Amino acid sequence: MKSRSWSAAKKTPTKENIDQAIAKQVEAIVSDYSSRNKLSGIGISTAGIVNRDQGEIAYAGPTIKDYRGTNFKKTLAAFDLPVHVENDVNAALLGERWKGAAAGEDNVFCITLGTGIGGAWFDGGLLDGAHFQANSVGYLLYERDTQTNFEMRASTSALNHMINSKFGNDMTAKEVFKQAKQGDGPCETILSDWTREIAAGLAQIILIADPGCIIIGGGVSAQGAYLLEYIQKHIPAFLPEGFMKTDIRIAQLYNDAALYGAVYPFFK
Repeated sequence: MKSRSWSAAKKTPTKENIDQAIAKQVEAIVSDYSSRNKLSGIGISTAGIVNRDQGEIAYAGPTIKDYRGTNFKKTLAAFDLPVHVENDVNAALLGERWKGAAAGEDNVFCITLGTGIGGAWFDGGLLDGAHFQANSVGYLLYERDTQTNFEMRASTSALNHMINSKFGNDMTAKEVFKQAKQGDGPCETILSDWTREIAAGLAQIILIADPGCIIIGGGVSAQGAYLLEYIQKHIPAFLPEGFMKTDIRIAQLYNDAALYGAVYPFFK
């Protein structure tokens, strides 16, 4: 894997998880590939809190029905291949550390901005906590008055809500970024308000973990340096003077990062 291209990559819609449909779907995909190729291992990047030793989903929210307890290692045992199951944000961090923006870094925190916000921390290895629940940063900064937490205010879902409240359904996040770059005041204000919420959460990570660098991933990371400029402008307001030493970077592998991370153990 010397480049980001995945010549044999395919996408398939994820089925609704009724009667272990996702595990069965993964099993069918592996069966199809193994009938045409010689496989040396299976890497899986997935939502949810993962017990990678057992290859099992230890916890999952309501987004995926009945996902908790899904055990991919048991499901795929008949193929007699090593199976690596990893949380998607952990996998994205491993991918970026292997082939992306954090290459060679030994202390890295990664957050992904999407429908929610996920976190992962590498300090000599992935740090999971006693119950594999560490780095659940989306739940930080709960505000009693608004009954919202970090991801409710700083995810891309939150950004879309801000845009809809201001402009209705006539504007997308991509268009807001485009117009902000052209100096549109209301669009600049929305991005400033939103990235201030992101900065507030990053400051908590810096105070607790003191990582050498933080990688920002998720689809919105495609906005690159422009997004980073907004975030960096706000972070000092949430930290003691002179405290900021962590390098903030944008992910380089985008949606491929978790694919690299899922198979990383077979190449390290």
